Amino acid sequence: MGSRTSPTGRPVTIRRAVARDARRLTRLVRGSGAYEGQYAAAVAGYRVGPDYIEAHRVFAAVEADERGGRILGFYSLVLAPPELDLLFVADEAQGLGIGRLLVTHMRSEARAAGLDSVRVVSHVPAEGFYHRAGAVRIGTARANPPAVPWDRPEFEFRIPSE
Repeated sequence: MGSRTSPTGRPVTIRRAVARDARRLTRLVRGSGAYEGQYAAAVAGYRVGPDYIEAHRVFAAVEADERGGRILGFYSLVLAPPELDLLFVADEAQGLGIGRLLVTHMRSEARAAGLDSVRVVSHVPAEGFYHRAGAVRIGTARANPPAVPWDRPEFEFRIPSE
């Protein structure tokens, strides 16, 4: 699956998120630079709760340190219907391959769950990332005001069986 290093040069591992991670995941979502300006309202009140973490396959990219690890990014895979519901990388960790590491892990989890594809409705500024990560554009998710007043690109990761 490959390994990456954090902004401080420490190794990054991926682990299953647990309920006690909820606040840190919520802070990561709300603090994302990709949601500034016109996009801020989409995450202003967003919450990744312990119940969400327990209900879905949520995995965190964690920097190893003496305090147990700083979360640099995470994703959530919903199995039915198959969807990459959330994928966030901390602003300071972007460009280090953390997002690609999370996508690779998600594909492995999807394959293990017997899925042949995973849909993702992309945040507009993340469209290029999903394209580079191997997702195929399949359409457009129409605006849903007031929560999301803009159209969003819709992608699909195809999951080949091994």
